[in-house]
Amino acid sequence: MAGAVASMAAARPATGSGAHTKMDWLKRFLRHVWMSPIILKRQFPATTLSAIGRAVTESEKSHRGQVRFVIEAELTTSQLWAGISARQRAIDVFSLLRVWDTEENNGVLVYLLLADRKVEIVADRGIHRHTGDERWRGICREIEHHFRKRDFVGGSTVGITKISAELAHYFPATGKHANEQQDAPVVL
Repeated sequence: MAGAVASMAAARPATGSGAHTKMDWLKRFLRHVWMSPIILKRQFPATTLSAIGRAVTESEKSHRGQVRFVIEAELTTSQLWAGISARQRAIDVFSLLRVWDTEENNGVLVYLLLADRKVEIVADRGIHRHTGDERWRGICREIEHHFRKRDFVGGSTVGITKISAELAHYFPATGKHANEQQDAPVVL
């Protein structure tokens, strides 16, 4: 299924034995409780979502891959209690949206978990075998750089452009090809 998962944000140094502390868990829980659809709409209004969808549509003209863009404001209490990380959730979403189910195994998911301020890229094995984890991490860092400046359109479109460059290099467009995944971003 998933060939790679690259996280944009570097892991914070752990204290003590390397496990998360109760305080870290509480801070994360509160970030998710305080996250609201209003914050999501402020950071990703309809105009931004449209720009992301147009960027995906335009980028897919240059390759045979499939790019999906998903934004999730927060995890549920049960997901937090179970210790689900942004990475684990991205893999779940990759599977739920069937991004892996492409003819050439070249689907790529960009997953944003706003409450954790994390971006994850999950790439199917067809493209991942060519690019590797470091390339995806680099793209995630670039997206994060824009997001820190509150440039959500710029960060999203730069990420889509960089992912599409990889897909175009290894899976260039060869005439008309099927669009196997929707181009509009998904808000969960």
